[in-house]
Amino acid sequence: MGSIAILAKESGAEVSGSDENVYPPMSDLLAASGITVSEGYSHASIPRATDLVILGNAGLRRGNPAVEHLLHHNIPFLSGAEWLGTHLLRERWVIAVAGTHGKTTTASMIAWILEYAGMDPGFLIGGVPLNFEISSRNGAHPFFVIEADEYDTSFFDRRSKFLHYFPQTLVMNNLEFDHADIFDSLEDIKRQFHQLVRTVPEQGLIIHPIDDDNLTDVLARGCWSQTQAFCQIRGPEHRITRTGADVPVSSSRIEIEITSVAEDYSHFTLVNNDRAFEINWSLSGRHNLHNALSALLAARHAGVPLDTGCSALNEFEGVKRRMEVIYESDDIVVYDDFAHHPTAIFSDLDGLRRQLHTGDFLVAVIEPASHTMKSGIHQHELTDATEAADFTLWLEAQGIKWDMQTLIGSRSQTHATPEDVITHLDTLIKVPKGRCHIVLMSNGSIQNLRDTLPSHLASRHRENGWSPTSQPL
Repeated sequence: MGSIAILAKESGAEVSGSDENVYPPMSDLLAASGITVSEGYSHASIPRATDLVILGNAGLRRGNPAVEHLLHHNIPFLSGAEWLGTHLLRERWVIAVAGTHGKTTTASMIAWILEYAGMDPGFLIGGVPLNFEISSRNGAHPFFVIEADEYDTSFFDRRSKFLHYFPQTLVMNNLEFDHADIFDSLEDIKRQFHQLVRTVPEQGLIIHPIDDDNLTDVLARGCWSQTQAFCQIRGPEHRITRTGADVPVSSSRIEIEITSVAEDYSHFTLVNNDRAFEINWSLSGRHNLHNALSALLAARHAGVPLDTGCSALNEFEGVKRRMEVIYESDDIVVYDDFAHHPTAIFSDLDGLRRQLHTGDFLVAVIEPASHTMKSGIHQHELTDATEAADFTLWLEAQGIKWDMQTLIGSRSQTHATPEDVITHLDTLIKVPKGRCHIVLMSNGSIQNLRDTLPSHLASRHRENGWSPTSQPL
């Protein structure tokens, strides 16, 4: 919603808004755009003579005082997704990125590839790509890249948000069960994804992994567009990215061979039509190689040659809150990460582990803050998801509905407050012979740890008579 506010401001509207628990980086971006945000909801949240109210879906339901006010006074309103689809995207070539994981990173990659190619794309991304330092812009016609979320649209529209976007190019990276607060089953999510497939025109393109059974099932229910499939990346050995007869729907034919894959996936080679293209970038993890393949194929559909796309990815800097280094000293590195699903937690920790030196110590600090994590649906997968970490600290989230004490083990502990986490970290930091790497993982505020922990570590270092390599970022 913050990104939509910025797009509306950029389009010439006078914009203000209200929300709860606004925190960086979005709060900083809104302030830089001159958009005033009030805390909480009341009738005062809607200024007099407002022409249109754009509603998000978090907390805005019947009984909310701002919602009741606009209904009582018959103030015009739309959902954020409907405003985008109706007022911004209808005449654009929309490149939409959907899936349970990797939407933000993949959409950021595509936007950067198009930017690198001189196309000046518009974009709306649920994070801040470091190559842009903004989360949205209108850009130039025709291309607009959007992170396409399956979450429902608003209290008055229970369809997934992505059904308003009508993409010409659709990336579906993966599909697992999530959003337990609005979906009762994986089947419910599949139905929404198939509705999305129905909105892609015949001349459009759907890009998907060939071996994701859930997406294969979605496409088998009916597909009227061209498709392009690629293989999931399972390990550092080479894989083939292919389309063709083994895909259950019509496909164009292109083959890309992945060779020379580094152990941490920070370097690999793509071979297409006997031409080799090197990727040597700052990212790691097999999930990011996977994201890169779908981004390259999406950009290629928009007219960017593969060699240009690879050159762009070599300069791709990543996304804020996606394994972002927020503090670094000679002996400690702290990362801020958005992972909040067992698959994403495993991928991110595994990718980092592959980068570390022998003797380095990896600590995961995880707050199960999403609705699905709070419900306990994935609680039995969490221990395996953190196997790459040497130790895991679990921070109890407000409203948790299951006993997190079940996670306590020889390499894990739970804590009720962020202060308790910091105290425990002080003891763990003394353990390794190498550097200590601390990963903060949550899709929420992680109870302000991303601010308090770096400040604490900087103070600790000063008390010991020396300064960290860099101050808190």
